[in-house]
Amino acid sequence: MEVINTIGRRKTAVARVYMTPGTGKIVVNNRDYKEYFPTGPLQFIVNQAFQTVDAEGKWDVKANLDGGGFTGQAQALRMAIARALCESNAEDRTALKKEGFLMRDPRMVERKKPGQPKARKRFQFSKR
Repeated sequence: MEVINTIGRRKTAVARVYMTPGTGKIVVNNRDYKEYFPTGPLQFIVNQAFQTVDAEGKWDVKANLDGGGFTGQAQALRMAIARALCESNAEDRTALKKEGFLMRDPRMVERKKPGQPKARKRFQFSKR
């Protein structure tokens, strides 16, 4: 039985995934993914890679998520699953790449600068 090990990242979230052929069980941080991601859109994001290549219910996923928020973690998990699907079947790569699941989204939070209230916001200017 082969275990496919991949990693996915988004913002500051990191997803380490271990995929094995199975019945479609997805476990995230030792909890079911529907319990970990309670909202529908986040559950949809997690399953997007499987739906793209018609592989729903064919793989068991064990994921360790760290850092970031729920949205970043869900997108990092989607990227890791897409990379694992590419390792298992090279023909799936074109469909997953077309959807953009294999590209790491480089957008990060801009840092706060000293002497300012936020990253770009300035204190109110007073001439007198």
